[in-house]
Amino acid sequence: MKKEEFVAINVLVVDDSPESVELIKRNLQSKGYAIYTAHNVQSAIKLLGSVAFDLLITDLQMPGGNGIELVRHTSENYKGIGILVITGFPSIQGAVESIKIGAEEYLVKSFTDEELFTAVERVLHKMHKQARASSKPAMQNFGIIGHSEGMKKVYNTINKAKPTRATVLIQGESGTGKELVARALHYGGQASAAPFVPVNCGGIPDALLESELFGYVKGAFTGATETRAGFFQTADGGTIFLDEISNTSLAMQAKLLRVLQEKEFYMVGSKKTLKVNVRVVAATNVDLMQLVKKGLFREDLYYRLNIISIDLPPLRERGDDLLELMDFFLSKYVHELGKPPMKFTPKALRAMQAYAWPGNVRELQNLIHRVVILAEDNSIDIPDLPESFRFSGVRTKGLDRPLEDVEREYIQDALAAHKNNISKTAIVLGIDRKTLRDKLKKYKLSV
Repeated sequence: MKKEEFVAINVLVVDDSPESVELIKRNLQSKGYAIYTAHNVQSAIKLLGSVAFDLLITDLQMPGGNGIELVRHTSENYKGIGILVITGFPSIQGAVESIKIGAEEYLVKSFTDEELFTAVERVLHKMHKQARASSKPAMQNFGIIGHSEGMKKVYNTINKAKPTRATVLIQGESGTGKELVARALHYGGQASAAPFVPVNCGGIPDALLESELFGYVKGAFTGATETRAGFFQTADGGTIFLDEISNTSLAMQAKLLRVLQEKEFYMVGSKKTLKVNVRVVAATNVDLMQLVKKGLFREDLYYRLNIISIDLPPLRERGDDLLELMDFFLSKYVHELGKPPMKFTPKALRAMQAYAWPGNVRELQNLIHRVVILAEDNSIDIPDLPESFRFSGVRTKGLDRPLEDVEREYIQDALAAHKNNISKTAIVLGIDRKTLRDKLKKYKLSV
C-alpha cells in the first residue's frame, strides 16, 4: 500500500512505556499515519472523545487502568475504530478475552517492524471491508418507485423487517402506498408462498368486522346458514394486512390484542378457541398515539402493533420522486391505452411540481390516467390538467398574505381535491371533522 493512502488515517497509540510508544509512532509516521499518543487509559478515553480515530493500538497492562477496559470502552462507544492489542505478557486467556470484546488483532511484544505493519494493515483492511458493507445502499425497492431519502429509509426498514415475523405498523397519509409496503414485507419474506390477505377495516361496518375477521359458525346469527372461515383463518401461515386499523372499535381492538398475544381467537358463535399463525401488518393514516391519549385506541394494542414502525413520506416531501412517478404512470397508461408516446410540457411539469398533492401517489396516478385518456394530442400541457389544478399551477404565491387567507385557500383546495367530502378532507388536513366544520363556518366556505 502506498504512503499517501495513509495520510488521513488517525491512529491512537496507548502504552505506559514511552519507548514502546515512540517506536510505534516513529514507524507508523514513516508510513504516513497521523499518530496520537497516550500513556494511560484515562488520557486515551479523553482523546477518543475529541478525535475521530481509525485505529487504536493499546497495551493490555498499564498503571491506572486495564487495557481490556479501554478495548471494551472503544468497541461499545465508537463505530468504525479498528483495535490492535499489544502485550508483553501473552496469555491465551488475554488474547481470547480481548478479541471477544472487540479487538481485531493481538500482537505480542517484542515484534518486528514488519509484523507491526502487517497487523495494522490487516486491522484497517477489516474495518474498510466492514464500512463498505454497512454503507452499501439498499438498491432493492420492491417495485416501489422513488429514490428520495425518505423512501431509502423505508426500503432499509423493509429489508430488515421482511425476514422476520414481527408485527409492523405502517404510518402515512392516504395514497402514500401503505399496501405496497405491506406486500413488500410479505412477498420478500420466508412465508411469501402463503396467503397475503388485505383487509380494509374502515370499509367494513364494525358490526360485521368480527365475523369477517374471525369467521362464524352455522346458526351464530340470523342468516348464518353455514360455517364460514374468516380472514385470519384464510391468512394462516401468511400475512394479514389490517388497513385503517384506527377505525376499529375498542371492543374489536381487545379481540385483535388477544390474537396478537395468544395467537388464538373465537369464531363468532363458537366457544372453542382456534390457533392461528399469522403475521400482522397494520396501517393507519392518523396518529394512533393521539387516539390513545383521547381514549379511542388501546395503548397495549398500540405497542403490540408498533414493534417495527415504517413512516411513509407524503409525495410533497419526496422531491424528484414525483418526476419518476410521472414517467412511470405516463408510460404505463400510454402502453395500456395503445396511445403514441406522450410527454408533459415544461409548464405542466412546473405546475405539477408546485402542487401540494394532498391525495399523494394515488391522486397523481389517477390524474395521469385521466389526462392520458382525455389529452387531444401527444403533449400534455396545463390546459389538459383539471381546472382546480390549473389554478394551483399558475398562481403566484406571495409571502405577504395573512395566515388566515392561506389557510382558507388551502382548505378550499383540499375540499375541491376530495369532492367536498368532509371526512376525507379532515383526514388529509390532519384535523377532526368538527374542527374542519368550525373552520368552514369561520371562512364562510360551503360544501
